[in-house]
Amino acid sequence: MKAMILAAGRGERMRPLTDHTPKPLLLAGGKPLIVWHLERLAAAGFREIVINHAHLGSLIEKTLGDGSRWGQHIQYSPEPPGALETAGGIATALPLLGAPPFLVVNGDIYCDCDFGRFSRSTVTGSQPIAHLVMVANPAHHAGGDFSLDGERVIYASGEQTLTYAGIGVFSPAFFTNVKPGSVMKLRPLLDAAIAAGTLTGERFAGRWVDVGTPQRLAELDKELRDAELRNA
Repeated sequence: MKAMILAAGRGERMRPLTDHTPKPLLLAGGKPLIVWHLERLAAAGFREIVINHAHLGSLIEKTLGDGSRWGQHIQYSPEPPGALETAGGIATALPLLGAPPFLVVNGDIYCDCDFGRFSRSTVTGSQPIAHLVMVANPAHHAGGDFSLDGERVIYASGEQTLTYAGIGVFSPAFFTNVKPGSVMKLRPLLDAAIAAGTLTGERFAGRWVDVGTPQRLAELDKELRDAELRNA
């Protein structure tokens, strides 16, 4: 299984930090956010990585290179200024991702999820696949995104709502109707899958942070540095 890290966002809420540094390269615990992902993906056995980028994308390529330092092979999917949104970016990168289902991870989150459970899973069938990882609603997104009925994702219902963690497994067929190079969000595709009863998901109870503001980045940085001191 290949993995795609979404790294094309402008990071407006993180300004001025992102004026000269792409959001996935911001440091937390002494290393860029995206490097935490690469290390966990490498430990989980992911060797083929695709990264899309737009804002200051050349810095991402310069910093990460070909991925050999993590025992990986990184390919890049450049996007125009303003980027293509999630579905548009994934659809554009499909030639690099191949035919099997692939893992997608947002580049601006921190998560201690075991990605290996996805690389070890086998997915069969002709149905377009979308499987979401969801978490308890953070304070800044208290209303959540969806609810779960067993493993089936349904529209947000009552108090039993969860937030999409920015981690999912998708088949290329899920993006069949998205033209490469077009600008399109992921949510319309997810809504269509909910309506068809084909969107599945699971709840993740480990550490997860949406690093969406300078304050949350600073808090995560302190948390990771304190943990390193305790483990030294």
